[in-house]
Amino acid sequence: MLILASASPRRRELLAQAGFAFEVRPAHVNEDPKPGEDAIAYVTRLAREKAQAVFDGMGDAEAVVLGADTTVEVDGQILAKPEDAADAARMLRLLSGRTHRVMTGVAVVTKGRAEVAAEVTGVRFVTLSDAEIAAYVATGEPMDKAGAYAIQGRAGRWIPRVEGCYFNVVGLPLALVTTMLECVQAATVRAE
Repeated sequence: MLILASASPRRRELLAQAGFAFEVRPAHVNEDPKPGEDAIAYVTRLAREKAQAVFDGMGDAEAVVLGADTTVEVDGQILAKPEDAADAARMLRLLSGRTHRVMTGVAVVTKGRAEVAAEVTGVRFVTLSDAEIAAYVATGEPMDKAGAYAIQGRAGRWIPRVEGCYFNVVGLPLALVTTMLECVQAATVRAE
């Protein structure tokens, strides 16, 4: 059985949309970046920690646990979920008129095995006015999103270009996840 180690409604929707049968068991790990940790190391570490924590807590040797973590990076700075409205506005000002990178770390953990990978997508924002930023922050939409925006929501109107996997920006790179799960399944079949 596939277990999604995430409480993200967007990840649940994407995994279901792709036709996977799964259960949800959110992981609870510290999501603070380590000193000097770059964005890819950060998201892959968190994805693995989440998947491993859920696997270890299940006591089911047959479980396949999928963990994921998404962040936004601009100028070498990790933009995770905003702490408050002022932090969301700060992040949106950083992204305004620029291209940034969205990274999702993905981990698949089974008994005795952990596969970890990352997807990187470039996202271009138009230049935003202070009024546009304030109005968007007031909707509440940015508050639980890495980089303070949802491409599938109201912020989509400000994004003229995506270079790479759109689903990665939503929160789960489906093609990468599918490939990783197929590899784990093939390895399991060979081991039997």
